[in-house]
Amino acid sequence: MLKKKLIPKVLLTSNSEEETKVCAQSFAKQLKAGDIVLLQGDLGAGKTTFVKGLAKFFKVAPKKVNSPTFVIMNYYKGKFPLYHFDLYRLENPKAIDTLDFDEYFYGKGISVIEWPERLGEYKPKQYYLVEFQHKGENKRRICISCPSKHQPRSSH
Repeated sequence: MLKKKLIPKVLLTSNSEEETKVCAQSFAKQLKAGDIVLLQGDLGAGKTTFVKGLAKFFKVAPKKVNSPTFVIMNYYKGKFPLYHFDLYRLENPKAIDTLDFDEYFYGKGISVIEWPERLGEYKPKQYYLVEFQHKGENKRRICISCPSKHQPRSSH
């Protein structure tokens, strides 16, 4: 039996929001319940647009997806629960203690986290990292780094 080998890093160029969504849909094919995806990039780099592509793949209407900047997390019900976190306004990583993040991070859904650097010591040990760089008005460079190996998640 052949094992599916994960590519450690993929570099892509997107020339439009639509291409960014298509990139996300392609990436979503390898995600499963319990996976965590960290999205890094400047404001307006395409993070929420990428989440719209993930949502479409998991049978959530992309128009329902918006950045949860003021509420910290949006929940989208689809093929898998999709937990969309935006930690931009999170000033102190210790505030995470009050939010029961573990329930989402290691649950039955897929967690997608914008501004993961705000997690501090709470950053999960295993995750996919998607980095966005502006390369022009509509052009973005997207780098997807996959976990080197899947290890069983410990229950918390």
